[in-house]
Amino acid sequence: MSYLEPTEFVTKMVDAGEAKVYMSTKDTLIRAFMAGATLALAAIFAITVAVKTGSPLLGAILFPVGFIMLYLMKFDLLTGVFTLVPLAWLDKRPGVTVNQILRNWGLVFLGNFAGALTVAFMMSFILTVGYNTDGGLIAEKVGKIGEARTLGYKAHGIGGWVTIFIRGMLCNWMVSMGVVGAMISTSATGKMLAMWMPIMLFFFMGFEHSIVNMFLFPFSMIMGGGFTIMDYLIWNELPTVLGNMIGGFVFVGLPLYYTHVRTNPERNLK
Repeated sequence: MSYLEPTEFVTKMVDAGEAKVYMSTKDTLIRAFMAGATLALAAIFAITVAVKTGSPLLGAILFPVGFIMLYLMKFDLLTGVFTLVPLAWLDKRPGVTVNQILRNWGLVFLGNFAGALTVAFMMSFILTVGYNTDGGLIAEKVGKIGEARTLGYKAHGIGGWVTIFIRGMLCNWMVSMGVVGAMISTSATGKMLAMWMPIMLFFFMGFEHSIVNMFLFPFSMIMGGGFTIMDYLIWNELPTVLGNMIGGFVFVGLPLYYTHVRTNPERNLK
């Protein structure tokens, strides 16, 4: 059968987290770079579809193709390692320490950011024909998104900051469901379908994904978005990263691990 029981795929989650800790620096950075670049292309693809068709839902339906591509190539997103790597520490896998977890997270963050930023410059160059035109409707749309999701939150103070944080939690709840969902099947088709549903949901709902934002906000700034680097970092990227870190682990990693690996004895009803 192509379907795996939770007791099987949750063990695969722990194994995957352990493997990422032991991965070399070079391999970690390259895989993270490619993941960030691929997701950035998927983001601008979805925005382009939404702008040209007038249907945000269609953009959300098509956005998961990027996530599926990078997952099948075994590239790493920060949102995924936030969920998987700590499980190897909880399971007391040899050599998996807090320092090693932080090392992995740091390298993946750098790789994701470099990949997303590279695509931001490439796409901005293409849309403006070497920075000789204004970039058109797509650049205008992204600029407005960037302003709304930095200055718009900043206008509400701590309430805005917490809102982004919660959106980040909800985002990686869904993204991690996609990461885990791909492990429930041994067929490529089954993996794709399991990933598609939660990724489509998070994108359409406008939840905050740290790697998508690593592309979206630098691209918006290049295209003339009226906010600063500090606005982006404080009023979006920082609370998004923290929300992503907590959301995936608390709502996906821990519940699955504690109910399918470290299970309690069954109740005796006699």
